[in-house]
Amino acid sequence: MTSEIKVNRITPITDCGTTTIGESGDSVQIEGNLKSNALKATDGGSIISQSGTTITLGASGDTIALASGASQTGFGRTGTVDWQTTPKTATFTAVSGEGYFCNTSGGAFTVNLPAGSAGAIVSVADYTRTFQTNALTVSPNGTEKLGGVAAAATLNTEGQSVTFVYVDATEGWINVQDSTSAVQGRVVTPFIIATVTGACNTLATSGDCKIATFTGPGSLCVTNEGTGSNQIVSHMVIAGGGGGGHDDGGGGGAGGFRENESPVTPYTASPIKGGTAVTISSASSIPITVGAGGAGGIPPSGGANGSNSIFSTITSAGGGFGERGEGSGGPGGSGGGGDAGSGGGTGNTPPVSPAQGRDGGTGGTGNAGAGGGGAGAVGGNGSGSAPSSTGGPGGAGVATSITGSPVTRAGGGGGGAFGTRGSGGSGGGGCGAVYPSTQATAGTVNTGGGGGGGSTNTGPRDGKSGGSGIVVIRYKFQ
Repeated sequence: MTSEIKVNRITPITDCGTTTIGESGDSVQIEGNLKSNALKATDGGSIISQSGTTITLGASGDTIALASGASQTGFGRTGTVDWQTTPKTATFTAVSGEGYFCNTSGGAFTVNLPAGSAGAIVSVADYTRTFQTNALTVSPNGTEKLGGVAAAATLNTEGQSVTFVYVDATEGWINVQDSTSAVQGRVVTPFIIATVTGACNTLATSGDCKIATFTGPGSLCVTNEGTGSNQIVSHMVIAGGGGGGHDDGGGGGAGGFRENESPVTPYTASPIKGGTAVTISSASSIPITVGAGGAGGIPPSGGANGSNSIFSTITSAGGGFGERGEGSGGPGGSGGGGDAGSGGGTGNTPPVSPAQGRDGGTGGTGNAGAGGGGAGAVGGNGSGSAPSSTGGPGGAGVATSITGSPVTRAGGGGGGAFGTRGSGGSGGGGCGAVYPSTQATAGTVNTGGGGGGGSTNTGPRDGKSGGSGIVVIRYKFQ
């Protein structure tokens, strides 16, 4: 049997303004429509209120939240997407209102856009900063357009992120945001990270070390400078050798040789290692200059000095020219050989410690040029008179294993003579000539060797050019 109570109004029995229906713990069910201009919370604030046709959720200062697992519909979007935090690694179809992190490190793939409707929005971002290597293709649905063109787009810029909004059938999907740079935190690892530029330059691995070899101009591009003693790099910087003199001329001096061994990259260095260390203190691009060899003497001009090689604060001086004309050889990294009783050029010019090279030799009393100085020894003296004169040998170079195996470089050029030629110094120095048919020899490329002096004016007269220099940098990478 059901009882029914009908009243026009329920009025509180006290003047507190509070009306209570039911007892504590009871469930009160209200049939039909519950009507009110404002549904209040226990603190008196509005949960839902109405003014005319406007419905307001919450009061000023409130936060409106959906319960866990609940979803919303009908509120529309505000020009943003909900980013999906599981990266995509293969071709997929996007959903309007979502953004995707795309990982193309394993290969290129395609994101297919959904069927377009006004206001649809999709975003993509380069998750691993590899779009420049493996591009992401963005393909519109069917015959729909992207930027007014019925074709796919290619994203191939490192770190790129793009947002597309569908407008209408005329233009289709329009790109409303394109970031072509990736903002990253830079973590300083304990080791140097670098690459090299320049077509003829190389970066090799030897154990825990990287070896950057510059045989021409370029840069060492450092993206991480490392920490502590790992920032100190080993280096060998050799300048271009000097050119030899003509007509029984002196041999060219070797290019200056400078080397420093880092405590964390041990190897068998040259006997003249030492001096200024180079520390990589920040990420930067460090330009490298590799000096050219000096031109050989061609009558009536004499030989020319080699050009300097430069790495950071280290400059090695070009080798001095070999003399022709009863004068002294040219000063330089190593001095050029003198002619006809004249002294050799002064090595280690300008001076550094340890010395970057040695003096050139003294020419013979007649028809015998002296050898150019080498990195490891003074150039030999010319001797004797025609037809039995002998050109002085070039000064010896020095050996180092900075590239992983021992190589001797920076020998002086041999002196020219009417009789017996002077041999080039070990390490690539050029040789003087033998009358009547043997030409002088140029210094070997990328050794900084001096050029050989030419023979008498009735034979192969021309002096030869010095060898170009080289720069080698060795650093710990792991």
